Amino acid sequence: MKFSIPALLVILFLLADNSANAQFNHWRRNRSEYVFGLGATNFLGDLGGANQIGTNGMRDLDWPATRPLGSIGYRYRTGKQHAVSCKLHVGYLNGDDALTEEPIRQNRNLNFRTPVVELGGQFEWMLTRQREGHRYNLRGVRGWRNISIESYVFVGISGFWFNPQGRYIDGTWHSLRPLNTEGQGMVETRKTYSPVQFAIPFGIGFKYAISREWSIGLEYGMRKTFTDYIDDCSTTYFDNDEIRAENGDLAAYFADPQLGLEPSQSFAGEQRGDPTDFDSYMFAELTFYYKIPRGGFAIPKF
Repeated sequence: MKFSIPALLVILFLLADNSANAQFNHWRRNRSEYVFGLGATNFLGDLGGANQIGTNGMRDLDWPATRPLGSIGYRYRTGKQHAVSCKLHVGYLNGDDALTEEPIRQNRNLNFRTPVVELGGQFEWMLTRQREGHRYNLRGVRGWRNISIESYVFVGISGFWFNPQGRYIDGTWHSLRPLNTEGQGMVETRKTYSPVQFAIPFGIGFKYAISREWSIGLEYGMRKTFTDYIDDCSTTYFDNDEIRAENGDLAAYFADPQLGLEPSQSFAGEQRGDPTDFDSYMFAELTFYYKIPRGGFAIPKF
């Protein structure tokens, strides 16, 4: 079979065009991934904190309050520079006035722990992208060497559930929300808070491909919430005799477990928390990505 020169040029042009499109659209062949994560949590609220008068933000971070975290999710590449992901996080948050040397908060002697179950979605914008490698294993071709690190920033929305518990003097833990420790539900101005809330996740992540299927990364994100009751502490002390009469001795203890150091600052109406600043928490995790083969959700082989 003979080809004319114009025909050969057309064929070469089509092959080059297909090759360029394949390289340009490489991300389309690998746009779906499973995501797994293991990491740690920390909490920024009214309890615990640094060894100083309570401040807002990272200056009040209490490292001993770090707790474990796990996650599972799905990530979908929506373009060359962006992706969306949905993740389920399960972890613990913790705060304890005994961990700070600031005298007023230490005398207040409040503590809490809570599980946190968060389901959320986020939009990821890539600052740098991984260099695309070869689609096939070719002898002598090292297309997956020196792959660059992918970095991204993200923002999203999530819903989370929490259930703050306090440690009693005998070491047992009790759910605090039913005890109405700040007089919730006892007067019109103090409403009972919901254990289901919304948050805005935002942060930064990094991702590095170790094979065609697997990548490993790091992700750090803050969660800005719209509640001040993750630690069951927000406003002022309520009359403790009324709390005892309404909810019992256990509620009265958790409302005011102060150590009794002078000067006492737990009379009704005095500051117990800071209602002007909502609680925040943060997740830092080591992430693992598995690219889902085209044609279905294949179970990854380990």
